[in-house]
Amino acid sequence: MKSTSDVLTDISTEFVNANGLRFEVDMCGDQSSRQLAICLHGFPEHAISWRFQMPVLADMGYKVWAPNMRGYGNSSIPPEREDYSLENLMADVGALIDAADCDETVLIAHDWGAVIAWYFAMRQIRPLEKLVICNVPHPGAMRQGFSFEQLKKSWYIFFFQIPGLPEWLFNRRVQGMGEMFRQTASTPGNYPDDVLEIYSENAQRHGGLTAMINYYRDAFRAGGKRQKDLGIPMIETPTLMCWGEDDMALTKETTYGTEKWVRDLTIRYLPRISHWVQQDAPDEVNAMISAFLKGDPVPYMQWEAKLVDRDPNQ
Repeated sequence: MKSTSDVLTDISTEFVNANGLRFEVDMCGDQSSRQLAICLHGFPEHAISWRFQMPVLADMGYKVWAPNMRGYGNSSIPPEREDYSLENLMADVGALIDAADCDETVLIAHDWGAVIAWYFAMRQIRPLEKLVICNVPHPGAMRQGFSFEQLKKSWYIFFFQIPGLPEWLFNRRVQGMGEMFRQTASTPGNYPDDVLEIYSENAQRHGGLTAMINYYRDAFRAGGKRQKDLGIPMIETPTLMCWGEDDMALTKETTYGTEKWVRDLTIRYLPRISHWVQQDAPDEVNAMISAFLKGDPVPYMQWEAKLVDRDPNQ
């Protein structure tokens, strides 16, 4: 399938061997820099979801890596459900950080990538200078804020536990996987056809759909309980949360109380922005991340932010 570098000239794509797998990694910035910004995508995304952030981070002096996680893009696709355990996913991130060979690391993550990032920081797999989370709640806050409304939004997680059926249904409309992003976004004009084509190809790769869904299957059946049994220690890493309030999968209430588990927490809510926050509002999110990494006051979302018409053809 196509790589990000096939459609974006300011990002290169390389392969990195880590944790016994081969990862396709989008790269930007001075690769000799001793400061790493590693960006983790979510479901059912791709490293290209960080296309708006990578050049900004590069301009700040970071070596920027956005890997396609196991099962995504042109990265390895291990065959078993257990291969997608949280422990394996955290080990992937740790091994990629080792491969980057830098002195300082900031971890930036969205959706499933953010699930991994929360636990990565919690378990102190590798030292982190700062942590940026986009639209996934802290596990403790999620449990505390889980409501009937959230249960209704989480229906797909239970559906994913059915063997084979999710893959069969997705395969019937796999060409429309990319279009799903545009239809559920707040700013559909930010999702050009060549980007959506990469998202759709993700789902068409042999074994790719099962790999994506196996993240949910292992966490639901075993991985989540193992992590719960280990407890939820305080995260000491300074953390920024950027939260699009118009999230079709998660309620805003699941973010409340996060400060109980994160010592140094900054939250910024983005009204009228969808789950795909860093793609929907790149200017605002970039300003928030840049200020946070520089140690400056983190700005708030401005209501007058320009949202494009929901019809991308206009």
